[in-house]
Amino acid sequence: GKGMTKQSAPGAIIIHFLGGIHEIYFPYVLMNPLLILAVIAGGASGVFTFSIFNAGLVAAPSPGSIFALLAMTPKGGFLGVILGVVVAAAVSFLVASFFIKVKKDDGGEEDLESAKEKVQELKGKKIEKKISKIVVACDAGMGSSAMGASTLRNKLKQAGVDVEVVNTAIDQIPGDAELVISHESLTQRAKSYAPKAEHISIKDFINNPVYDQLVSKLKGQDEFQKESLTEEVQQENNEILRRENIRLGLESLNKEDVIKMTGQLLVNSGYVEERYIQGMLDREKITTTYIGNGIAIPHGVGSCVDSIKKSGIVILQFPHGVDFGDGNTAYLVIGIAGKGNDHLKILSNIATSLEDEKVAQELISTKDVQSIYQMFTLDE
Repeated sequence: GKGMTKQSAPGAIIIHFLGGIHEIYFPYVLMNPLLILAVIAGGASGVFTFSIFNAGLVAAPSPGSIFALLAMTPKGGFLGVILGVVVAAAVSFLVASFFIKVKKDDGGEEDLESAKEKVQELKGKKIEKKISKIVVACDAGMGSSAMGASTLRNKLKQAGVDVEVVNTAIDQIPGDAELVISHESLTQRAKSYAPKAEHISIKDFINNPVYDQLVSKLKGQDEFQKESLTEEVQQENNEILRRENIRLGLESLNKEDVIKMTGQLLVNSGYVEERYIQGMLDREKITTTYIGNGIAIPHGVGSCVDSIKKSGIVILQFPHGVDFGDGNTAYLVIGIAGKGNDHLKILSNIATSLEDEKVAQELISTKDVQSIYQMFTLDE
């Protein structure tokens, strides 16, 4: 080698041999991947030598320095162990020297610092930094993620933690996302859009202990960016959720018929076009819109957003329940058509209400339309 590589080699040898920190040589291998053959050859020859002399250790050395290695060597086994180390070092040196010369002759050499950064990346080591923005993502970005974001936002606010929380569709995750929360069935897609962000997979967007754990973690941070949660309200709450769109005491149907009924109510109320109903059925095929506590929030896929005329929410209550698959029974079905951020205030109220299992049970059994309307449209 040459330059920084050559200068750092003696120190790396000392750290590796005397300190037992073996990952010190990883960057050198990354700079010239053929050196992995030297590592393999050295290891194999060392093990072969141990086998010949019937040598071994009484326990695993940690760290793997020469001192720890000798300390774990049983009486009468020192010769075999030392020879194994010497042979392994000699073989790896000879094989590596050949590939280093070949590499040098080709004139190619990666920067050592770049190789070190690659090691950290391949190890999956997260850079410790303060999280200032959390993105909650779902397929369409208008239902599950909006309620999940509202739930988390309320918990952070109660804990006095100032972090921006936004919701979005999976394919619109912002590039500056630091932490992304998504349903377990969508996490791989989320990672493809935000590969550098930290990702958390969840099953339930409302009642989830992950939120409390996250709040505890973020509470330890010293500084946060100011939360940007101000939203322009273009429609009044009584336009988004109308009393006549709260239907109670309905007879149970199968899931598909319930979703069609919910979508038709959105259509009849002028919130969406007819084709939005098919978008709701397609969304349910991707992953269930059941969110826990007996609640489901069917809504359309992201591709049918252009069929939404204006934001609207409808609520259907099924006292005997609707089977939403995987053993989940929904008693309250909340149909959502979200355009912009107009509907987020009501979703925030819904999410806050549904956090309390007792309140959720009351909503499932109540026969009073006004109580549901007031609970979900009440301004803080």
